[in-house]
Amino acid sequence: MRGDAQRNLILGLSLAQLISWGSIFYTFALLIGPIEQELGIGRAQSSVAFSLALLMEGLCAYAIGRWIDRGHERVVMTLGSLLAALCLGLHAFVDSLATFYGVWIGLGVAMSAILYTPVFAVVTRRFPDDFRRAIITMTFLGGLASTVFIPLTAWLISLLGWRGALGVLAALQLLVCLPIHAVLLRGAPRSVQASGGDSAGSVAAPPALRKLMRGAPFLLVGCFIVLFMAVTAALPAHLVSLLRERGLGESWAIAVPASIGVLQVCGRLLLYFFESRFDVHMANRLIPALIPLGLVALLLAPLLGTGPAALALVLLFVLLFGAGNGMLTIVKGTAIAQYVNREHVASLNGALGVPLALARAAAPLLLGLMWQPQVGYRYGLVLMLLLCVLAMAALWQAQRRVLRPATP
Repeated sequence: MRGDAQRNLILGLSLAQLISWGSIFYTFALLIGPIEQELGIGRAQSSVAFSLALLMEGLCAYAIGRWIDRGHERVVMTLGSLLAALCLGLHAFVDSLATFYGVWIGLGVAMSAILYTPVFAVVTRRFPDDFRRAIITMTFLGGLASTVFIPLTAWLISLLGWRGALGVLAALQLLVCLPIHAVLLRGAPRSVQASGGDSAGSVAAPPALRKLMRGAPFLLVGCFIVLFMAVTAALPAHLVSLLRERGLGESWAIAVPASIGVLQVCGRLLLYFFESRFDVHMANRLIPALIPLGLVALLLAPLLGTGPAALALVLLFVLLFGAGNGMLTIVKGTAIAQYVNREHVASLNGALGVPLALARAAAPLLLGLMWQPQVGYRYGLVLMLLLCVLAMAALWQAQRRVLRPATP
């Protein structure tokens, strides 16, 4: 694939990512209030729906990955968009807790088929020599999903009510994302043929794949990805409270987290334009370090009181976390292909689905449980810092194992 066809594919998939993240992942926070009022439920009950979606996404990830590795990416992502549209449409008619949970279980299945993990695998299969560049390009629009869809969905709710807003979001999936996947994903690369009687309809791991899953590179890279997922899932959930605790005014505490999406895109732009000047493996070592450096700044801020210097450290944390998380998405999305295996990249990433879902669900809860009135989030932030250090050590060890044979 060359020229215009490649560019159209990347732009189309980017637009689909923007809509899919925005209409599903970032919509839930805006629906909680109206849903709770409509169904007469509490915050704990409503939050279960999103946890179910994340769990279902993780449970389905491996099967989705195996089907993509077999060349069924067009069917998988097209049906994923259809399911997302159907569930969003049904969500507009929710009238009980059971149906509310049901549509979010369905949306979790859809997320496993249309968000970053499957689309990164598709791009890696189609552009084996330049997949990292293609992934960076694709995440530009995906990174703006919260910036675009939070205000857009809020406006739709105010104009049409939450049920009408869901109808519009369902239409976007049906009329934009589904045709993109159905049309642009034609002509998938030849499927991976594994030995050991791996039948066309099977999602069981063939011997070659099982060997990769037991290998040190996959386990180390998996540790890196899961630990950083825990950190990057925990911090945003508590970010407003963290900033208030560090002495930021209410307007700053609200505005700064809203800028994270823009900072993520800025980080990816920096990576796009300047990574050619660095060895890619060196870049993969340096980028994850931005987040623990930001955590160090946040931990040091209280030592400086509430003056301008302390504020500067807090803002430095936000900058490092936002830009670092934006670039870290690229590192996590390409690490399996770079240090483990490219042919089975979808299956290998899918095998991390359940650990990732558990990390994403448990980490915000753990950070909240570690909060104490006397010290605030200090102990939790120290734990997040230690998880970052362990994750970076795992990646460095994986690099050392994989790259060592090429060293004269």
